[in-house]
Amino acid sequence: METQKFKIVSTQSNIDWIGRKVTGAHNGTMGVKEGVLMLNDGKLTSGKIIADIASIKILDITDPVTNTQFAGHLASDDFFSTEKYPEASLEIISVSGNHVEGNLTVKGITHPVGFDVAINIKGDQLNATGKLVIDRTKYEMKFRSGNFFKDLGDTLIYNDFELNINITAKAAA
Repeated sequence: METQKFKIVSTQSNIDWIGRKVTGAHNGTMGVKEGVLMLNDGKLTSGKIIADIASIKILDITDPVTNTQFAGHLASDDFFSTEKYPEASLEIISVSGNHVEGNLTVKGITHPVGFDVAINIKGDQLNATGKLVIDRTKYEMKFRSGNFFKDLGDTLIYNDFELNINITAKAAA
């Protein structure tokens, strides 16, 4: 059994996000700070990914003033509290086929997550993609959630948001 360690190349990795509300959706991206993926006989077995929450960007709002206001709101305690928690982490605990089970930590709060991953290895480079659907209210992001506030009408923000993870990693010596 051959164990291989792949180190994430942060400049070639990112996380795309989508948040939906009654009247539409917002989307953007954030960076991947660092991480490793461990493989045994070419199959993913474990790993850890550190997301750079402080790097979050909004791509669908083109007006600079509105974009800055929205970015500030995402950084606030209503959402990510980035001043106190500039990073989030995903620790891969187990893998069965292409299904990953792990622990996601956001704002210092950890919950189990499960998702499918696609991995492609060419030489010493690994590319991995996966999509997580996260209930933001589990991480103390209750702003305009129908679970906590009534009569929000068309200002309601859905609890689930998507994270599409795109990782490039290089084999470590």
